[in-house]
Amino acid sequence: MEFDKRLQQAIDRGQQRKQTRQDASEESQLSEEDLKSLHSRYRLELSEHIEECINKLAQYFPGFQTETIYGERGWGAACSRDDLRIEAPGTRSNDYSRMEILIRPFAEYHVLDLAGKATIRNKEAFNRHSFERLQEVDTAEFIRLIDTWVVEFAELFSAQ
Repeated sequence: MEFDKRLQQAIDRGQQRKQTRQDASEESQLSEEDLKSLHSRYRLELSEHIEECINKLAQYFPGFQTETIYGERGWGAACSRDDLRIEAPGTRSNDYSRMEILIRPFAEYHVLDLAGKATIRNKEAFNRHSFERLQEVDTAEFIRLIDTWVVEFAELFSAQ
């Protein structure tokens, strides 16, 4: 008799845990407006960091022009420069270098999408994306990625 009572109590506790998990899951589901607000908050924080990093990069390499990017492509910053190369008398060419990092606009997939592109002397150095579900975003990880991409560009550019 006591075993039957303990068994029933265990079943009841299991059902309560299941209901508690379902309730927590329903609460954790954010509305579309909440997700847009969350995306905007992350976008503001990260785009400011992107702009700071790109501006610092341009200070280390004279000749780079910086620009703030905002709009339908995303929010972030870029720096670029054109170098004239004279190879022989009468022969010249241009070398174009650019670094761009953006937070992509809010989309139906509910992710925070970080995109980075780099071109060094007319050759693509990298073209990367990193994304995370909005509810699982760790801004420290995105900041680390931004820093890593900018430092890698600086190293590749200075090596050329």
